[in-house]
Amino acid sequence: MADIVSDRQHNAYFASFFTPRPTPRVTQKQLFGKHIVLGVGGSIAAYKAIPLLRRLTDLGADVEVVMTASARHFITPLTFQTLSGHPVHTDLFASNSNMAHLRLAETADLILVSPATANLIGRFAHGLADDLLSTLILASHAPLLIVPAMDGDMWQHPRVQQNVQTLRETSVEVLDPEFGTLASGHVGWGRFPSEETIMSSIISLLTMPSDYHSEVVLITAGPTHEAIDPVRYIANRSSGKMGHALAQAAQKRGAKVTFITGPTSLTPPPSVHTISISTAKEMQNEVHKHFERATVVIMAAAVADYQLTHTAATKLKKHEQKHLSLTLSLTPDILGTLASKKTGQFIVGFAAETESLIEEATRKLQEKGLDMIIANDVTQPDTGFGSDTNAAIVLDMHGIAENIPLMPKHEMATKILDLIRHRLGNR
Repeated sequence: MADIVSDRQHNAYFASFFTPRPTPRVTQKQLFGKHIVLGVGGSIAAYKAIPLLRRLTDLGADVEVVMTASARHFITPLTFQTLSGHPVHTDLFASNSNMAHLRLAETADLILVSPATANLIGRFAHGLADDLLSTLILASHAPLLIVPAMDGDMWQHPRVQQNVQTLRETSVEVLDPEFGTLASGHVGWGRFPSEETIMSSIISLLTMPSDYHSEVVLITAGPTHEAIDPVRYIANRSSGKMGHALAQAAQKRGAKVTFITGPTSLTPPPSVHTISISTAKEMQNEVHKHFERATVVIMAAAVADYQLTHTAATKLKKHEQKHLSLTLSLTPDILGTLASKKTGQFIVGFAAETESLIEEATRKLQEKGLDMIIANDVTQPDTGFGSDTNAAIVLDMHGIAENIPLMPKHEMATKILDLIRHRLGNR
């Protein structure tokens, strides 16, 4: 959300978009030839559509802007017209509209609504068509990407969440807000997603190949919780972000995805068959249940290595036991049991290590009969558990296959799927 700024700051901000800028760091026009309709809703976050528009045109996209009546209270159409090189569409019944809702609907490769208010999300979810933006969305078969902008309490309202779920069930991509300071001054969920997050989704929707349409992909993610008593448990630092990114990327590339996840704070990827588990034993049961149908298995979960030999039936009292000894036993080796059941599946494992990275990953690859392993050193900055970025070395039975530098986990997911796809094509 926007902070309150002075008139001088406001004018300087917008002036920056009309002055020459250094050549952007773009090696190629990734979106050249793509026609994007940018819908702008009535939110204080409307100003954030301006740099987004610039990024899209820098990448070669042809962008036409549609503004709602409310949006024009926050920013003028002239700003978008100057930056896009097209007249801005504001009125379904304008005399010069030339059936804009039909032309835009037919030619759009993507419709992006950013920012989208709770009102817009509700209208889209219920199929209302009472202005230009909502009408062209109903008339178009183009992918629809919605970037919400609203206060946290409004975003979390059950009606809004129900509308979001309705849209996601019809293959509309709705980004989740981020956690942070809101325009209201409150801190919580509802902050407008970062420009990089939005751009990543746009590029994925417009450039992602549909090369997994014949694959059934089984993916695991997150930690497991092994109970000590009804209150406490043994776990690890896994956030599940890598597995979630892989599930979402595989689904976008056409795969039929079964996603088995341990306890995390993440929202399950939209339109993905998600199974939630808590313990290693529960994950083992679900993996074995779905393994036979899978063609690709990606075991990104960080399953706890140990469990209690005997779990206490009631909460252990601190004042009764100043020194507590726990007897642990190994959890099931889920990945190790899959090789004997293999009937052609391509199996990928993960190795999170603190030393001897390649040696440990190679040992795991060979002992467990894997086709590929993704190894990362979790002692390095911004990698591994909990981070939004990762770096890895990918190994297969021939040795080091790829050295993946530090990058966002959603980009690494795409890279991993590319490597798997290459090997699926060669076997």
